[in-house]
Amino acid sequence: MNSSVEQLTNRGPFPAGLFITDLDGTLFRSDRTAAERDLETLVILGKKGVVRAVATGRSLFSFKRAVGDTLPVDYVIFSTGAGIIHYPSGRLLRKKNLPPVAVKRSLKALIDAGLDFMVHRPIPDNHRFAYWGNTKSHPDFIRRIQLYEKFCHALDGADGIGHAAQLLVIVHQSNAQPMIDHLRDILPQLNVIRTTSPLDGESTWIEIFHKDVSKSRAVKWLASRLGVSRERTLSVGNDYNDTDMLQWAGSSFVVDNAPEDLKKRFPSVASNDQCGVSEAVSRWLNERI
Repeated sequence: MNSSVEQLTNRGPFPAGLFITDLDGTLFRSDRTAAERDLETLVILGKKGVVRAVATGRSLFSFKRAVGDTLPVDYVIFSTGAGIIHYPSGRLLRKKNLPPVAVKRSLKALIDAGLDFMVHRPIPDNHRFAYWGNTKSHPDFIRRIQLYEKFCHALDGADGIGHAAQLLVIVHQSNAQPMIDHLRDILPQLNVIRTTSPLDGESTWIEIFHKDVSKSRAVKWLASRLGVSRERTLSVGNDYNDTDMLQWAGSSFVVDNAPEDLKKRFPSVASNDQCGVSEAVSRWLNERI
């Protein structure tokens, strides 16, 4: 065990709190595995009575495919807060799907804007989706369809889609913000969230959710359920869809591989490849002991 982890171990008991980390680009390194040091840190937090949660943009299916059931955490907030499970039991605690009327309104807005998009089935089956696009669609859009070819199909305008977990649009980073602003203006009753593609690391994903879906709302709900005050929460993230969670938590850090504008807004730690999660936890514990 390395010296920094030993220091955490020897600090003595720590009051119960809630620790939340993003997955891709934060807990996961560039090779999409977690460092042994960060896994040890999660174990130590559990021994100290701190509840541990992952908050990811991945669907539950994608999370399980990437992680399995051995990660030392207690809860998984998935699909950017649309669902929460107890881990590793998989018991679904909370879900928020878009109602049919919101789905129809969103479909019209995206088609009118000339966008290619995906409509995901309700939780917990939201790894399945229908897509609206063509052979000239964004390369990241095509790649995602190829990755999920067993779980997706082309959208027929007469499909009569009912509830949905979310809609997802993939655009070039250069023209992302004007489109996000436009969609927020015409869909004010929904939550339009920006994130960076986990596939190519450059493209922008625009995700449309139920108004009550975000990482911060999910974390707030979980903290209330656990009886943990906001002041006793720590969050670590790396991307735009973590922003509201970072703002809400009592203490927050971004890893060094986060966009520069996020590093100007929040304290930074080492990158995801250099165990930034463990550094954030160490600093959090040291401030409270």
